[in-house]
Amino acid sequence: MGGLNAPEAILETALYVDDLDRAAGFYGGVVGLKEVTRAEGRHLFYGVGPGMLLLFRAEATRVGGGPLPVPTHGAAGEGHVCFRVPAQDLDGWSAHLSAEGIEIEADFQWPNGARSIYVRDPDRNSVEFAEPKLWGRPQ
Repeated sequence: MGGLNAPEAILETALYVDDLDRAAGFYGGVVGLKEVTRAEGRHLFYGVGPGMLLLFRAEATRVGGGPLPVPTHGAAGEGHVCFRVPAQDLDGWSAHLSAEGIEIEADFQWPNGARSIYVRDPDRNSVEFAEPKLWGRPQ
């Protein structure tokens, strides 16, 4: 790579949603993320630890000509995001999500012993809560 270091982390992850208010009810209300910025009809951004979760309305981000020279983008279909959660908090997350009326789609242990809980957001994106050892990361 010509002396370059590999990227050290993922800075942002984007999912595509149809309704920003409905997405805010899930990610801000149920998951408890802190809203950083919103552009009505276009996007909603949340801080997640040192990273960002970007929620876009795909049809709005496929349109060019905005005030910034950002390339157009957008996706269709169900995306995926995984939140890092300490192992000891997973039972609490499972109970909380169930109490909010959110169906647990899967709750299992991987071959390496890490546990993951999967649910769907209101736009059918796959949302995972997993302990860091899933990828060999320290708690």
